[in-house]
Amino acid sequence: MSGIPHDHYEPKSGFEKWLHRRLPIASLAYDTLMIPTPKNLNWMWIWGIVLTFCLALQIITGIVLVMHYTPHVDMAFSSVEHIMRNVNGGWAIRYLHMNGASLFFVAVYLHIFRGLYYGSYKAPREVTWIIGMLIYLLMMGTAFMGYVLPWGQMSFWGATVITGLFGAIPGIGEAIQTWLLGGPAVGNATLNRFLSLHYLLPFIIAALVAVHIWAFHTTGNNNPTGVEVRRKSKAEAEKDTLPFWPYFVIKDLFALAVILLVFFAIVGFMPNYLGHPDNYIEADPLVTPAHIVPEWYFLPFYAILRAFDDSVWIVQFAGFITGGIIDAKFFGVLAMFGSILVMALAPWLDTSSVRSGRYRPMFKWWFWLLIVDFMVLMWVGAMPAEGIYPYIALIGSAYWFGYFLVILPLLGVIEKPLPQPATIEEDFNAHYPEKSETAGTTPTPAE
Repeated sequence: MSGIPHDHYEPKSGFEKWLHRRLPIASLAYDTLMIPTPKNLNWMWIWGIVLTFCLALQIITGIVLVMHYTPHVDMAFSSVEHIMRNVNGGWAIRYLHMNGASLFFVAVYLHIFRGLYYGSYKAPREVTWIIGMLIYLLMMGTAFMGYVLPWGQMSFWGATVITGLFGAIPGIGEAIQTWLLGGPAVGNATLNRFLSLHYLLPFIIAALVAVHIWAFHTTGNNNPTGVEVRRKSKAEAEKDTLPFWPYFVIKDLFALAVILLVFFAIVGFMPNYLGHPDNYIEADPLVTPAHIVPEWYFLPFYAILRAFDDSVWIVQFAGFITGGIIDAKFFGVLAMFGSILVMALAPWLDTSSVRSGRYRPMFKWWFWLLIVDFMVLMWVGAMPAEGIYPYIALIGSAYWFGYFLVILPLLGVIEKPLPQPATIEEDFNAHYPEKSETAGTTPTPAE
């Protein structure tokens, strides 16, 4: 699996040899668990197991929920109430599924920003990064369609607004929108289609996760230094790495247990904290909510979508040079999807030869400003599109695109990086000099 030299599985008993020749599943499991892992990984490398747990939780609870859910506009809302009130443990299953989506996105955002800080997208891991971004897009699509299924007010009007975005695409937009909805407006066909896709996409995500894991097992893990594991010999590799089992498995499980304590406390005591009260009102096409807001994990991109109205000069310029084909609504759609695209293109936009942000003093300031920008966009996405809020959203959007399209390429030219350690072993020994002679100690450096 990995290019790092290490011991591979050797079948011993007769049955193991027989099975190995026909289906090397034990070899696959062994190489996955015993893969050499950089021994200086810090606590930001625990989000992979949290994401794996969330995916399993969402699939299992989703399968149970769909047994009791009725995908019909006249019965969907009532069937959710039936699950909450009459199905044994139904309230717990629904709240686990609902809040599990929020934990999923908390973990994926921390996972993505960790990758951006430590340069996990750089060669030879570009394909791993792209696969991860595809998983993220599918997560967004799955979460959006799942939010429609309870058929509350925010579900209905959220679906109306978001599917309406596709209608802004010149020429083919109306046909795409009708295909998505199954008709001229959000209705029964929409509900059936969204349930079908909401049920299917998690299994596609699971398949992509397997490819994602395979990809980084092939290239090896990145680490906080960005320095690659030495691969000339097994002896050198062993100085830079430890086997994934038991060291990192136990560390990951401990972190998962701590996170789940908080998660189950939220599920048990404040399960609706991140939800919208209007979604406990049955959908009514004749009553528009005063303020339509998506779930919190869509808010930064929703803010970017709304930031570009007819008064923005770049929208006016785009409309002028395209003869009005690109209007404010279509430009907002392009900006929203473009904000994700520029993140996916980070491997090619970042021109620095240094992988880890730990050794890039100028980069650190711009990166932490990006984190603040993301939080500001999340906040302003929940505010009404009036007053000062559109201007804040516009400034936040400008910085988001500026960071990826201007700042990252320029930093690679003008920034003077700090000295890097020659090897992972050197970095580990600098953090833990007392453990330099005992490589079997669990490494837990935290930057």
